[in-house]
Parts: sequence; structure tokens; C-alpha cells
Amino acid sequence: MSRLEIFDQQGKAAADPLLDHAAIATELAALGVRFERWQADRPLTPAADQTEVLAAYARQVEALNGEYGFQSVDVMSLRPDHPQAAELRGKFLDEHIHGDFEVRFFVDGSGLFYLHPGEQVYLVLCEAGDLISVPAKVPHWFDMGSHPNFKCIRFFTIPDGWLADFTGSGISAHFPDFDRFVGVA
Repeated sequence: MSRLEIFDQQGKAAADPLLDHAAIATELAALGVRFERWQADRPLTPAADQTEVLAAYARQVEALNGEYGFQSVDVMSLRPDHPQAAELRGKFLDEHIHGDFEVRFFVDGSGLFYLHPGEQVYLVLCEAGDLISVPAKVPHWFDMGSHPNFKCIRFFTIPDGWLADFTGSGISAHFPDFDRFVGVA
């Protein structure tokens, strides 16, 4: 289940958790963050490849592309047995910003976005069916857990894809990682 928890910058809870998707979307919209639910137009198996996934969400992908003019759209899948799972996880764990917005749609599995647009930090647990769009220049980081298990559609408006400027703030150390947040032993 999708979840939003809001903390102060030292990691102290600032509000009760939100579990209702509409309430989460409303809270995030105030920050300029888009948060939506999408439904596939056909069943997908866990082994669905990029072509199958993009076909199942073609209507939504085309609508979003018409709105933002993406240069590329792809599907990334990361499972616990991936030989570079730890390396890939580490790439996103420190606070960073992008010159462009970051858009992800979770086909399956889950991941945790940490948004730091001001004095508070918003922990957004994205689950299968969730689309999140983090605006350009919003400091954030992402954790997929020690045993990553997700498939997502990634959208890029710049030809180079994912480029980050790391803030060096160290703020991520004040917050639970994905495993602690979701209660993985």
C-alpha cells in the first residue's frame, strides 16, 4: 500500500502517516509533485518485457509524453539476484537534484522516494500502480532496499537520461532506509 510520512529535517515525525492515495496525491500536489494511479489495459506476467509493459500502458504513456515531450521512455527491472543490486542501490541513496523532473511509474514492486523541498522531508512509498513525478531542482533521494524488487517505466526529457547533482548534505542518514521503513528483517 502506498504511504506518505512527513518528518522534520532531524527525522522526527511531523504528521500522521497518510495511506489514502487521494490524500497522498493532494499533499504532494502542494509541493508540485504529481502522484497518480495507473491501470494496465491488459494482464502482465512478472516476466513481461519492455515491449509488453509499454503496450499495456500505451494510453497513459502517450498522454504523459504529449504533455511533457519525453526524449526517451524505458522499462527498468531490478530483482534481488541482480549482480549489481548493491551498486545500483548505492547510486541513489544520497540527496541530489536534477535539472529536469524525475518521473517513475511502478509496474510492480516498490521503492521509497525521500523528498526534501524545504524544512520537511516527505517519505513516499511507491507501490505497483503508482506514478510519481519529482519536479526539477527538488532535493531528494531514493532507496530500493537491500533486496530490490521492482519494475518501473522511466521517462526522460533530456537525451542523457538520469543526471544528478549531489548536495553533499548528509541528510539521508537521519531517516530510515527502505528496509526499516517497510519492516523488512
